[in-house]
Amino acid sequence: MVILTPPQCIKTYNSDWHVVNYKYEDYSGEFRQLPNKGTKLEKLPVHVYEVDEEADKDEDAASLGSQKGGITKQGWLYKGNMNSAISVTMRNNKVRRFAFELKMQDKSSYLLAADSEIEMEEWITTLNKILQLNFEAAMQEKRNGDSHEDDEQSKMDSSSSSLDSYLPEITKASRDLETKFKSESRVKLFALDPDAQKLDFSGIEQEVKPFEEKCGKKILVKCHDLSFNLQSCVAENEEGPTTNVEPFFITLSLFDIKHNRKISSDFLVDLNHSTVRHMISGASHQFLNGSSDCLHRIKDIIPEVMLQYPKQGVFSVTCPHPDIFLVARIEKVLQGSITHCAEPYMKSSDSSKVAQKVLKNAKQACQRLGQYRMPFAWAARSLFKDASGTLDKNARFSALYKQDSNKLSNEDMLKLLADFRKPEKMAKLPVILGNLDITIDNVFPDIPNYVNSSYIPMKQFENSTKTLVTFEVEEFVPCIPKHTQPFTIYNNHLYVYPKHLKYDSQKSFAKARNIAVCIEFKDMDDEESLPLKCIYGRPGGSVFTRQAFATVLHHHQNPEFYDEVKIELPTQLHEKHHLLFTFYHVSCDSSSKGTTKKKDIVETQVGYAWLQLLKDGRVVTNEQHIPVSANLPSGYLNNQEPGMSKHSGPEIKWVDGGKPLLKVSTHLVSTVYTQDQHLNNFFQYCQKTDSGAQALGADLVKYLKSLHAMEGHVMIAFLPTILNQLFRVLTRATQEEVAVNVTRVIIHVVAQCHEEGLDSYLRSYVKYAYKAEPYIASEYKTVHEELAKSMTTILKPSADFLTSNKLLKYSWFFFEILIKSMAQHLIENGKVKLLRNQRFPASYHHAVETVVNMLMPHITQKYKDNPEASKNANHSLAVFIKRCFTFMDRGFVFKQINNYVSFFAPGDPKTLFEFKFEFLRVVCNHEHYIPLNLPMPFGKGRIQRYQDLQLDYSLSDEFCKHHFLVGLLLREVGNALQEFRDIRQIAISVLKNLMIKHSFDDRYASRSHQARIATLYLPMFGLLIENAHRIDVKDISPFPMNAAGSSTKDEALSLPAPNPLVTPQKTVNTLENNLHKDLFGAISGIASPYTSSTPNVNCVRNADSRGSLISTDSGNSLLERHNEKSNSLDKNQQTCTPGSSVVRCDKLDQSEIKSLLMCFLHILKSMSDDALFRYWNKASPSELTDFFTIAEVCLHQFQYMGKRYIARNQEGLGPIVHDRKSQTLPVSRNRTGMMHARLQQLSSLDNSLTFSHSYGHSEADVLHQSLLEANIATEVCLTILDTLSLFTTAFKNQLLTDHGHNPLMKKVFDVYLCFLKKNQSETALKNVFSALRSLIFKFPSTFYEGRADMCSALCYEILKCCNSKLSSIRMDASQLLYFLMRNNFDYTGKRSFVRTHLQVIISVSQLIADVVGIGGTRFQQSLSIINNCANGDRLIKHTTFPCDVKDLTKRIRTVLMATAQMKEHENDPEMLVDLQYSLAKSYASTPELRKTWLDSMARIHVKNGDLSEAAMCYVHVTALVAEYLLRKGMFKQGCSSFRVITPNIDEEASMMEDVGMQDVHFNE
Repeated sequence: MVILTPPQCIKTYNSDWHVVNYKYEDYSGEFRQLPNKGTKLEKLPVHVYEVDEEADKDEDAASLGSQKGGITKQGWLYKGNMNSAISVTMRNNKVRRFAFELKMQDKSSYLLAADSEIEMEEWITTLNKILQLNFEAAMQEKRNGDSHEDDEQSKMDSSSSSLDSYLPEITKASRDLETKFKSESRVKLFALDPDAQKLDFSGIEQEVKPFEEKCGKKILVKCHDLSFNLQSCVAENEEGPTTNVEPFFITLSLFDIKHNRKISSDFLVDLNHSTVRHMISGASHQFLNGSSDCLHRIKDIIPEVMLQYPKQGVFSVTCPHPDIFLVARIEKVLQGSITHCAEPYMKSSDSSKVAQKVLKNAKQACQRLGQYRMPFAWAARSLFKDASGTLDKNARFSALYKQDSNKLSNEDMLKLLADFRKPEKMAKLPVILGNLDITIDNVFPDIPNYVNSSYIPMKQFENSTKTLVTFEVEEFVPCIPKHTQPFTIYNNHLYVYPKHLKYDSQKSFAKARNIAVCIEFKDMDDEESLPLKCIYGRPGGSVFTRQAFATVLHHHQNPEFYDEVKIELPTQLHEKHHLLFTFYHVSCDSSSKGTTKKKDIVETQVGYAWLQLLKDGRVVTNEQHIPVSANLPSGYLNNQEPGMSKHSGPEIKWVDGGKPLLKVSTHLVSTVYTQDQHLNNFFQYCQKTDSGAQALGADLVKYLKSLHAMEGHVMIAFLPTILNQLFRVLTRATQEEVAVNVTRVIIHVVAQCHEEGLDSYLRSYVKYAYKAEPYIASEYKTVHEELAKSMTTILKPSADFLTSNKLLKYSWFFFEILIKSMAQHLIENGKVKLLRNQRFPASYHHAVETVVNMLMPHITQKYKDNPEASKNANHSLAVFIKRCFTFMDRGFVFKQINNYVSFFAPGDPKTLFEFKFEFLRVVCNHEHYIPLNLPMPFGKGRIQRYQDLQLDYSLSDEFCKHHFLVGLLLREVGNALQEFRDIRQIAISVLKNLMIKHSFDDRYASRSHQARIATLYLPMFGLLIENAHRIDVKDISPFPMNAAGSSTKDEALSLPAPNPLVTPQKTVNTLENNLHKDLFGAISGIASPYTSSTPNVNCVRNADSRGSLISTDSGNSLLERHNEKSNSLDKNQQTCTPGSSVVRCDKLDQSEIKSLLMCFLHILKSMSDDALFRYWNKASPSELTDFFTIAEVCLHQFQYMGKRYIARNQEGLGPIVHDRKSQTLPVSRNRTGMMHARLQQLSSLDNSLTFSHSYGHSEADVLHQSLLEANIATEVCLTILDTLSLFTTAFKNQLLTDHGHNPLMKKVFDVYLCFLKKNQSETALKNVFSALRSLIFKFPSTFYEGRADMCSALCYEILKCCNSKLSSIRMDASQLLYFLMRNNFDYTGKRSFVRTHLQVIISVSQLIADVVGIGGTRFQQSLSIINNCANGDRLIKHTTFPCDVKDLTKRIRTVLMATAQMKEHENDPEMLVDLQYSLAKSYASTPELRKTWLDSMARIHVKNGDLSEAAMCYVHVTALVAEYLLRKGMFKQGCSSFRVITPNIDEEASMMEDVGMQDVHFNE
């Protein structure tokens, strides 16, 4: 690897990042990742709902205290006696001072007194508050009371005049209102969708960052001072500071006693005072030789002076734990034995004389042996408190222990540290008196003036000599993949550790005792060659030097060393590079003894040793034992090991017979040289073939296979370089075997990275580092094509399944590489400009297709055994296909998607459905999904106008062909709706989230864009209508809140008996689990909607929605809907063969219905009117009916249930079971019943039934939730209104057939009526009323001719609104009712308004039975408004109309009075029935009313258990009908035939043949 890896690596570190940017990538995620996601809602409007008004307005002022928010104060007062006069003297002085008077309405008064002034004030303010409240309440009452008669004239003037103007121009006005409504900026429905509100980070991929250096825990070590007890002034003239008497040098490093190793390089510090430094001769002139010839041109970057005396170092620790120690070793200039030198420092006696003596000796030694050091002392301190890396800042350095010359090595140091926390052991060590002041601290991220371990300054570096530089100290990271990271910077250090020299048995030299080792790094072995200047120097010296000395031990023949020599290696190593060790004997005692004849010889050479750095092309690391030679002839490297034949090299004299006397170890910290044999071999082979050697496939395969054995940490460290080289080999491979083996190695590398949890490095590699080789057609192939081919081979069924499983599991990497390679290929070869189908060769298209086809069986078959692999493969394939749209021919990509889908079938297991929809979700999130779906329609050389487009409302083949993706998605969703619940939900959410994304996409914000997008989803109409019977669920709560809600209007007239299935809750559960739903169909009186034999589901379903009292799938099958486990129908459904023609008839889940309806409403709201007209024109009558059924279901599903309901739901109790009466009772009267119901419900249900469990329970959450739901409800209401007004305008003629009595009109009218039946906000109701006005105006005949049922239903609902708690609604409702009468009057040619008159009376009497409190002031007020309208209407002043109206209001009041009496006798059934009877008698002339009251009476009897009386009532009803039919001539017998049963029957004969006759519709 001599030449190859370094250039490869350096190329990796120097190359720029290669990133492919996609212009619209921000738009290619889900809607939550859109760049400026539109869900930051403008402040939502707050809507007022009557349902929220409840308790506050309905309770009597008297119970103010009990009411929430009422005023209470408790305490003690003195009561004065008030019999005489107010000025009565009170004996208690205190009382007189703090007294006040309370006057009652009956003119009496009380004198009350408090204990203190403050208390008195409090009482007075409280009482005033209460009085004020009561006064306001009374005034309100008075105002309401005054208005009972007709004195609200002034208030009404404005409204009546508006009515005048309204009549003539009503059509225009209503049209204006509609357009205003369309254009007003309304809220986006999807922005309110609970899913859009939820924060969901699951789809968001974490950001891929470039490779960056991750360091372990960093510790800043600051060295302040080292002082010994022995001190003096070192200056000759004794002027100057008191300091240590000789220079000391500190070496800091980290030791880990848990893993038993040294974990950092040495940090050398010189803290000596400048006067002390000068004791060493030549300390200053070392600089003069400069560093011009060193490898590193440091001085070009920063002045060397700045690096001269380091004080601050940063250590980093990848795996912190409490057993790591910071060790300081202290050395001094060589002088003699350690014991001898340390002795004076260990005494605490009077030290001035001793100091002088030591100083004298020290000066001598420094002059003579200044460059040699000897060990002296050591100290240590712990670093961390715990494994998370909390610094132990309180720990101090231990005492300074004397070094033991026999225990110097790092191994010995680790043993000493193992006992560090055992005081009894440490007490035995000899201590030197002194203090080492070094502090540790955490490191701030951007530390200024920082140089790395190669002395290269980092950012924020100030070049001034005063700056304090912080040095990075190299960490020796453990070689395990987990802690390794890809190398990103150039670093190339060799650490050399001379360990031990065994010189006790040598005979070559006379004296060899105080042995100094000199280490040099050379690149030649001839005599003249100089050592390289690449050894890091000591503090105070130059940065790089040519040689380094180890510490010297006095009189040791087998010395141990602990020194570390740090060498900057050259980037290119060759065979001649070697380390040369020279041994010197240093004479410590000066031999001059007064004579000057003999020159004082300080050092004598006593041997040489050398170590070649490269062995088999790799740098030698680990421990080496090498022989020592007595001489150093030229060319010594060529010499053989001792004992070999002697012919080849120069003559060498080995010491001690050539035994390996020197023990040396080396440690390489390099980002360019690898230590791994397999990797080395591979790179060497590549280098050879690159430089022109014959490439042998077989060898290459051998080397590739051996790469599987490379070490994990090496693989991670050189990740980018290895992968680059492998891809390079891939493009040059001539045989398939080579390509497949390369791919296998890549799979191995990728899998290894994932298993170590380091896949982020792979992501960084793909995004930033991977760069396809420049493509030369004749020579190399492209990565994408070769990789695709070899992936195919590996995925073949016959191939090794372990490898193919890994490929599946980590397929994202390979697909990402394919994508990036394609992108770079197009950009670099200028092919972006080409037509798409010419960009890639056919061979590549073929390769992609084969990969898809090979991958699919793996996905569809391995999902059980290897779920993760299939899931990942499926997802990454989707991402790949999505990206292919960007680069390849779109038709080709569509074909791949088609291939993909063809591997799935209906009835697949759930997992496969999940896969399929995950795939569709990803692909449909393509940033240009809309353009991909809108093919440009070309007609006769010009683009057709959008209006001329053929719009499809069903999933025809034609549609799917033109709009491939959306067609496919809708088809799949349609099929999924036939599957069981989990699958349906996945499908629906994919569709909905995609539509939400369109609505938030700021590129398509305009109305016209949204309308165009809506046309893509028009086939949803067809889809929904096919499933209309499954969506038609009118109950929104798990409990039927209002059983009549889904009943037809006829039944609403005669209140339905409560459904027998709802009451006995227990039996339902037991029934439910054993019986099929057919039974429920039968019980609730409808043809079974589950007979799959009926070909026309429509007719059955219509029967269902009209004829049943409760929607088939609500109360009776409550538990079935909310408990999928026992979902009997699903079980049955799964038994049918998949794909058979059985239509599913089970209802969908509430959440599914809501999601589908959201989509439906979004389309409805976005699409152009034109498209809507076309749809209605195409639709068959039954489809239209279904269309409006769905519209009506929207109103039911999204109705606003009120804050209390939401709060209850969030408490986890679910809504409370109401019968129809108790639902409208004011809360106060119903409190006990409610508690009872709640308790029952708690016992019968588990709490999991709530369907808004995704929200919290705090008040703010409830408010937010209710604000959302209120806005949704209002928006839904307005959207449906818009649609209806369009329809009634466009289809007026169809709706008018049979005088407006046709099924279609009935259906449309039902939807209109539904608005009034549900809770609506003020805003919505205003619009509903104006829509009803225009409806009455457009279709008078519907209301005033033929059957009265529509008119009757309308009157009933309007009158209910007249009793609303909101005055604005009462006002609008009264005006609408007036308009109905007035319009009726006009319609009959100003003769009468009998029809409305009659229906109003009927409705009032019905309301009395249904609605509590109808006789109250609010209703009276509405009646006054109507009267005032009639009186103020100028156009008909001179007709009978105002009188008739007055007559009508009078009658209503009479009825109300009678009812009020009935209320009083509520608990006296006999009396009650009498009253009912008298009412029925007073209605004798109007058969319909009489029938209503008789029915009402019968109900009371049944309730009281008087069944014979009830039967009698029904006999009367029968007689009444018979008599009516007789008079009409439609029946042969009248009431007289019933005389047999009862003589009283003749009462029925008194029916008057008055105007009412024409209006009643009884039949046989």
